[in-house]
Amino acid sequence: MTHSQHRTPLRAIVTTLVTVALAGSLTACSTTGSTSTPGKAIPATGVDDGTTLKLWTRATVERQARKLVNAYNSSHKNQVDLTVVPFEDYVTKVGAAAGAGGLPDLFAADIVYIPNWVKQGLYQDITPHIDALAFKDKINQGHLTAGVYNNKEHVLPFVLDLSMMLWNKTLFKEAGLDPDAAPKTLAEVTKSAKAIQALNKPGVYGTALGLNCGGCLVFTGFPSVWASGNQVLSADGTQSLLANNAAKAMYTQWRDLWLSGAVLPSSRDENGATWTAGFNDGKVGVQMYPATLLPSITFDAGVAGIPGPDGGASTFVGGDGIGVSKDSKKVAQAWSFLSWTMSEDAQVGVLAKDGSVVSRSDFADNQYALTDPRLVTINQVAAKGETPIAVNFQQTFNAPGSPWLTLVRNEVLGKGGTVDADNAGLNATLGQ
Repeated sequence: MTHSQHRTPLRAIVTTLVTVALAGSLTACSTTGSTSTPGKAIPATGVDDGTTLKLWTRATVERQARKLVNAYNSSHKNQVDLTVVPFEDYVTKVGAAAGAGGLPDLFAADIVYIPNWVKQGLYQDITPHIDALAFKDKINQGHLTAGVYNNKEHVLPFVLDLSMMLWNKTLFKEAGLDPDAAPKTLAEVTKSAKAIQALNKPGVYGTALGLNCGGCLVFTGFPSVWASGNQVLSADGTQSLLANNAAKAMYTQWRDLWLSGAVLPSSRDENGATWTAGFNDGKVGVQMYPATLLPSITFDAGVAGIPGPDGGASTFVGGDGIGVSKDSKKVAQAWSFLSWTMSEDAQVGVLAKDGSVVSRSDFADNQYALTDPRLVTINQVAAKGETPIAVNFQQTFNAPGSPWLTLVRNEVLGKGGTVDADNAGLNATLGQ
């Protein structure tokens, strides 16, 4: 497959990581707090009375959204009218609609933007309905937590995307490495990448990084810190902890890889558009990689959670959350769709059947995943993953020239030794 063939799905993946200015687009429509669910009690499965519901999603999750909507519409009286918005237009469209009181009944959003939109009151409080779900403790907690504001819950997971470590088994074997053994630490990742680089095969590199893509770096880097038992942010999302020893060890490994020449050279300026193309083309040995792209790989690849400096494994649980908009008057019917998306029919019969990650841990070893042990691994690691929560996440991490990019580029490409000072820049933006 050519690089150009990878551009569309890669743009979709990196929108979890992409640079969109939230503050300006939503200031005019900002409210204080969240809208309460209207008074009348709603049945556990919502109301299915033939109502038409409007749903917006960004193009990132179009495949999964269409399959879910089609399955729901074919089995319910209610009908969901899906609008897919180009990812680059989504924030602006939501902001304009919110300011005009014209949001659809339901809308999904990149999970890292959810805290901002919940705080601004764009989603209704659906706490009683989420709490009434018998399987609530099995739902991905990162997505649930992202939608909590003032102890009220506002969203459910819609589509999950996880960061995993993948390796090319053919290249591992050629380099004298065990193709069936995942590197257990970041140091082992570095050693493996260097061994593959030592093959001196034209156009083949040990690994690839997105060194000009803040979102790529949080997606693939944060899990190493979590795997070590540390956190990347304070509980309230206003302080960066990315100057801790685990984070510093991670930057050291990245720098070692870069200086050794084992990193795909284009990684220096990689903004996310072709971030995983080299691995997909069989030209990169080991890479931290989006799980949703696994079906696009045509060679034998191993899959494991992302290790920390001293072992362990974790993942960045990205993707989209979904909730009822502040402007909807059809909460009972909207809950029919939302609660159904958490059902076995939706999670296994639609998402797992299509090779997507499930949002409930009790479905991790479903019949479809069992046909590919790698999918079981992905689902199991999902339960160990986290989703960072910060209102100012985009400005701090994803934006071009963000404080996070400054920190990483100084440590990996520059002279290094400025982590503490650069981390102060993250804190200044997070606390705005």
